[in-house]
Amino acid sequence: MITTPQLSNQTILEDDFVLLRPLLASDVENLLEISFNEPETWQYSLVRANGEQNLIHYIQLALKARENNTEFPFIVFDKKSGKYAGSTRFYDINLGFKTLQLGYTWYGKAFRGTGLNKHCKFLLLQFAFETLGVERVEFRADASNLRSIAAMKSIGCQVEGVMRSHMPTLGSAVRRDSIILSILKNEWFDGVKEQLKNKL
Repeated sequence: MITTPQLSNQTILEDDFVLLRPLLASDVENLLEISFNEPETWQYSLVRANGEQNLIHYIQLALKARENNTEFPFIVFDKKSGKYAGSTRFYDINLGFKTLQLGYTWYGKAFRGTGLNKHCKFLLLQFAFETLGVERVEFRADASNLRSIAAMKSIGCQVEGVMRSHMPTLGSAVRRDSIILSILKNEWFDGVKEQLKNKL
């Protein structure tokens, strides 16, 4: 487990609409319906969670990364419907440099476009900047994943550039370009926080 007292098995982020808690091995059951019925959710991911075995493997990798202190995965619970909506995480955590990335975010179809993502991002960014004290939160996406890029821009992310031929894509000889976006601590306090809060 990550040793900072702010990130532990007891770390829960929530508001009136959403709750994020640490991902558990037993959460396979909570995410299985999306895994079976919506395999396209992982179209842009190198690690797929479609189907029970892939989902088990996905969660095992996430939990191993948490043990290695490099990632902290959450499961997302939608309070309005009373259902589990998906998962997200902090990764590439470097508290010495006061940086981390926010990603591996996916939700079932029923939860997209509902405002759930903005509530999650507000809680995660608030925690990163105001509790963990990081100076920079980075986001990455496949440069062709326009839905994801639009979502990141809508919460206040600034585009920094594109890393060309950055990584492979699953089952294809084509390599992906990755777009890099970020929010800085001063940007969060100077307007991003209030703008995002007003969209909730």
